Formats: sequence, C-alpha cells, structure tokens
Amino acid sequence: MSSTTPVFKIIPTTQKYDWGKKGLSSKVAQFATASKIPGFALDEEAPYAELWMGTHISSPSRLLSGETLSSHLAAHKELIGEKVATKFADAGAAEGNLPFLLKVLAIAKALSIQTHPDKKMAERLHQEQPTVYKDANHKPEMALALTDFTALCGFLPLPKIAAYLLSTPEFAALVPTTIASQFASLSTSSDPTGPAEKAALKDLFSAVMTAEESLFKTQLDVLVERYQRGSVADVEEEVRDLVLTLHSQFPGDIGAFCAFLLNYVKMQPGDAIFLAAGEPHAYISGDIVECMATSDNVIRAGLTPKLRDVPNLVDGLTYAAADPRKHLVAPAPAAPHTTLYDPPIPEFAVLRVALAPGEAAAHAPVDGPSVAVVTEGRGAVGWGAGETLGVSEGEVFFVGAGAELRLEAADQKLVVYRAFVEAA
Repeated sequence: MSSTTPVFKIIPTTQKYDWGKKGLSSKVAQFATASKIPGFALDEEAPYAELWMGTHISSPSRLLSGETLSSHLAAHKELIGEKVATKFADAGAAEGNLPFLLKVLAIAKALSIQTHPDKKMAERLHQEQPTVYKDANHKPEMALALTDFTALCGFLPLPKIAAYLLSTPEFAALVPTTIASQFASLSTSSDPTGPAEKAALKDLFSAVMTAEESLFKTQLDVLVERYQRGSVADVEEEVRDLVLTLHSQFPGDIGAFCAFLLNYVKMQPGDAIFLAAGEPHAYISGDIVECMATSDNVIRAGLTPKLRDVPNLVDGLTYAAADPRKHLVAPAPAAPHTTLYDPPIPEFAVLRVALAPGEAAAHAPVDGPSVAVVTEGRGAVGWGAGETLGVSEGEVFFVGAGAELRLEAADQKLVVYRAFVEAA
C-alpha cells in the first residue's frame, strides 16, 4: 500500500485508572490483547479503563510504522479534507488534529461527579491552570452502551428533587432552610428551566456540594445505616442500592448524595446518551464506546481521589433540570446494517455497523475523516479500485475524507463503530 492510502490501521493506547475493570474482564484489555497492540502486556490485576483512538496530545494514536497519526495527517492533508480543516482550524485540524476523540471505556466502579467546560470556560481554565486543564477545547461527549450500562446524567426534574428533600432527612440536613424553602416554592413551576428556577437549583446543589465534611459524613453514615436495616421511603427505593454502592466504593464521599440530584439511567446495548458542556454526570458501571470533542478537560467534585474543583463545577453547570430522555440520542438507519447516532454538535457523529456472517454494508463517501474500532468478530474493509484490509476484534482503522467504504463480515459476526466528522 502507498503511504497515502485512505484506509489504514492505527495503534490505539490504553489507560489504567482505578475505576477500570481488571484484566480480561475489561473490554479495553480484551481489545488490546486480541489486536496485539505492540508493547501491551496483560496484567490480570491492573484496571484497564480506557482505549484512546485519535490525535489528542496526551495519548496519540500511531500508524504501524510508529509515526503519530497527527503527523501523518498533517503531511497528507487530503485525508482530513479541506472543508473540515477550514471549519475546525481552531482545533488544529489543518495541522493534522482530529476534532473528535474516540474511546472505549470499561467501568468497574463509578467515575467522578463531573462536568466538562464550554469553549469559553475551557480557555479560561487552561490559561489559569494549564497543568490541570491541559487544553483549551470543550468536551461534549456521547456514550454508546456496549453492555448493560448505568450512569448519572443531568439534573432530575425539580419535583423529584423536592420529593427527596421531603422523604430523605439526611439529604435535607445538608440544605439550609431558606434555600430549601425557596427551592420547594419553585419546584412545581411550569417553567423548570427559567432563570429563578435555575438559580434555586444552583443554590441547592452548591449547598450540598459545599456542606461541611463533618455534617455530610455524619448524615451519610446515618443514611447508609437506615438503608442497610431496610428503612426506605417509597421514593427512595430506586436509589437505595445506588447510594449503598457509591458509599461502598467511596466511603464518606459527598458524591453519594448526588443520587438525590441527578437522573439515574440504566441502558442496554445500542442505547446512547449525549452530554453537552455544563451537564453534570458520572458513569457508574458497564462498557461503552465514547466519542467526544478532542479534549481531556474534566471538572470534578466527588467520587474521586483526583483534584476536586467544586467552585468551577458549580459555576459551569447549565442547571437545566429535565427527564433523562433529554439526553438520549435516537438511532436512525443510515445504510444497510448501519445505524447513525448524530448528537447536536458539529465535531462528530458515530455509525454502528452490525453484520451477520457473510453480510456486507456499503458506506457512501464522507466529506471528512473517520476512526473506526472493531468491537466484535472479523471481516474486511474495502475501498477504491478493489483495495481491501482485513480487520478483527480490537483493531482500529482510519478512513480518509472522500473514501467510499465497503465492510464485509467473514465467517462470524462483525460489529464496527465508526466516528466521523464532516463540514456542512
């Protein structure tokens, strides 16, 4: 193959974080082992949390030759495409940087209570704390469930939070009476995202997250003891097990009280959620494919041993309380055996291809670059005048702008997630 072939394999990187699944119980380790990532040595006791596929400077992908993907794309600008390079110039697309980052996550215990800044806030945080917030980009993200997956995402509807304040005295003890009263008076508003309603929710959330440690630890101990002996109000039934799980993973952590503030969603394979800038969330368990704008900016405030930045998290949230369906991304048919997940942002969309043995799917050219990961099975990718590339579970490949693609399963099922960007 020539050096400018539009389709080629790339080598992802693996990340070990405390919350990752250990050894081969992790999809990350399974994919790294199956695809024989150079230098990867399996440790059954290590927590394999993330597989990164892209050009982010913190952990860039490489070609089989060892060249970084960004260097190769900078030298062969046609692979990104002129329109994408121009539209995402501020993200460095003209220099070979993709405007999105694709990941696989394997989650054994909760990630932190967190949010991601918008671009304006990201630029400020990067300037003020460059060692913590290492780039100036925003990080809207989409999570697609590979297995059963649970998460906290976005603020609960206001009446539900008010119900917890009435039924859960340990939670209510963290909120000053004046703030609780103001929130209760607005919780049944016909405009839950109005300015006054958002301000009341912000005051309540801030009061909880900044509660004195001696207060919230005492109340959490009381709450856990009550739940363990089976004293649970009806409204608490759906979060009882979640609170106990979070407390077992992070004893005495304020993040456990976010069960009374954020939507608890349970997803099945094929479901997807989108989290825009300023939406609070925490992934709880499961395996996912995740796509995001190219950034590693995370503002944390609970359920983590890492740096907590409560003031910036409180200031950066949208406080748009809503049913969790607000965050769901509805899949749409895009081609034979292909489903499109298209969140409301320009940086990325994701195609999921699922082929039975012997089946094939054709994809029309995309006016921008793609990164694809094989999550199951094996088969072949074809393009151009009959060129083909064999692919199997765990392998990652790049697709250049304008390449018409054909995917075909071999003697077993083939499942591929393809993240792409194009400029309208």
